[in-house]
Amino acid sequence: MLRIKKDDLVMVMVGKDKGKTGKVVSVLPKERKAVIENINVVKKSVRKSDTTPQGGYIELEKPVSMANLMLFDKKTNKPVRFSAKVLKDGGKIRVVRKTGEAI
Repeated sequence: MLRIKKDDLVMVMVGKDKGKTGKVVSVLPKERKAVIENINVVKKSVRKSDTTPQGGYIELEKPVSMANLMLFDKKTNKPVRFSAKVLKDGGKIRVVRKTGEAI
């Protein structure tokens, strides 16, 4: 079970974007990284081509290591720790450790 999934709200804990929150756009499980909306944005120069006739600079969102992210709870407005709980039917859910609420 992955720590962070697509569409989760997360907070960056380390690096140049420390303290910023954003929504997870995609997860790269083999690399243990996630791409987050408006976080770790870099500018890349692009040559003129058929796909980019203008050329110039484009902004890209680069992946961030999942070790540097924490789930963000809107209710408490703070990052939270969580654990996996096994249900009676065999499924798993993520539960906030302090409150016990399902994520």
